[in-house]
Amino acid sequence: MAKILVVEDNALNIKLFCDLLTAHGHEAEAVTDSREALDAARAFAPDLVITDIQLPHISGLELIELLKGDADLAHVPIMAVTAYAASGDEERFRAAGAQAYVSKPISVVRFVESVTELLESAGVAAESAPTVGPGDSASTQEPPT
Repeated sequence: MAKILVVEDNALNIKLFCDLLTAHGHEAEAVTDSREALDAARAFAPDLVITDIQLPHISGLELIELLKGDADLAHVPIMAVTAYAASGDEERFRAAGAQAYVSKPISVVRFVESVTELLESAGVAAESAPTVGPGDSASTQEPPT
């Protein structure tokens, strides 16, 4: 079981992310105020951080830089999540230190795959968990391209 810190200011997204993570055998802790995220990460010692980019007070981009600048947390993989994706954003998020990027509305399948890939790349073993398929009622599909 991995410990995953979710930094998100939207209650519905927190519920969705935490429910998905818990259903896949992980321990999720949510932080709604980005000003508390660094201290929460130090106390929780997560295996992965998932952060929204559009946060009040301290942006997700700033938070990524703070996490990567902390000696105890620099090794923790980070997934950036945002609804406001513009050209070049993924490159900016990755340059700041995020290892993955998922756009909202999220695809549940893509979200779970990204979490699994990040944990595996960090050497964190995942428990066997139910698979979420495209036909599952919890699935939120990305808009067609």
